[in-house]
Amino acid sequence: MRRKAAQIVLCGFFVRACLSASAAPIEVRDDRGKTLRLAAPAVRMVSISPHLTEIAFAAGVGARLIAVSEYSDYPPEAMRLPRVGDGARVDLERILLLKPDLVLAWKSGNQAGDIERLERLGIAVWVSEPSRLADIARLMRDTARLAGDSIAGERAAGSFERELSQLRERGDSPAQVRQPVRVFYEIWHQPLLTVSGAHMISDAIRLCGGVNVFDALPVLTPSVSLEAVLAVHPDVVLGGGSANGEAAFRSRWARMPLPALRSIAAHYIAPDSIQRQSPRILEGLRAICARLDAVRSGPSLANR
Repeated sequence: MRRKAAQIVLCGFFVRACLSASAAPIEVRDDRGKTLRLAAPAVRMVSISPHLTEIAFAAGVGARLIAVSEYSDYPPEAMRLPRVGDGARVDLERILLLKPDLVLAWKSGNQAGDIERLERLGIAVWVSEPSRLADIARLMRDTARLAGDSIAGERAAGSFERELSQLRERGDSPAQVRQPVRVFYEIWHQPLLTVSGAHMISDAIRLCGGVNVFDALPVLTPSVSLEAVLAVHPDVVLGGGSANGEAAFRSRWARMPLPALRSIAAHYIAPDSIQRQSPRILEGLRAICARLDAVRSGPSLANR
């Protein structure tokens, strides 16, 4: 009987210790360089960017989300959550009524004024700005840590890092030495928008042995002219814009007003698989690498 009582006391002690540990203050530095301090793990979270919704679910803490931004359509569970605006404007009143412990925001995708107003109203905001593929694992770890589940975050981040490493090692292997391919990446068609070297898509192009022809531009998603694209001599055009598949994307480039652009190979990359900074970017990476490998095997590079 005494042994059983001791076991009960011991179990009670460990439960209290675990609860105390989970309620301990949490400090995480965000991509503004600001240290966010939470008195306890966040149990009511709001995401105001679709990729951060995906990050939370991928990190194993999606059940903590009580509302998300418009266009948060993955995973399917996200579709059932209330909406609180988009990158142009968030619904501050609705967020206040939800009483979140934490708002997940995107530095370049949300309005700075919205973030500032949320903080002035006393709401904790964690602001991220991922620019490299490796940042996705960091975001999963930090999001899970803010929600008090570092183990789930570490598991998800580790899985992503292993798959990313496999893709990188394939390109670094002596047997797979890849000739550089000059890439123009289209993220929208009108105006014609591309990415600079600071964008995560440019990091993906580099991993696949490509060279972003507009890598040196200072703006993250600059607008360029067709004449500028022609002047930098891309070997291939990749992207999605408003196209809904390979045929539509290739057809639009085949009808370009500048005849010299019509002969450049154009290949569709599903936007959500590469333009959202979440683990789904692995799908986009595989697609980009496959497209660049196909260009290498064609006549254009052989004759260069």
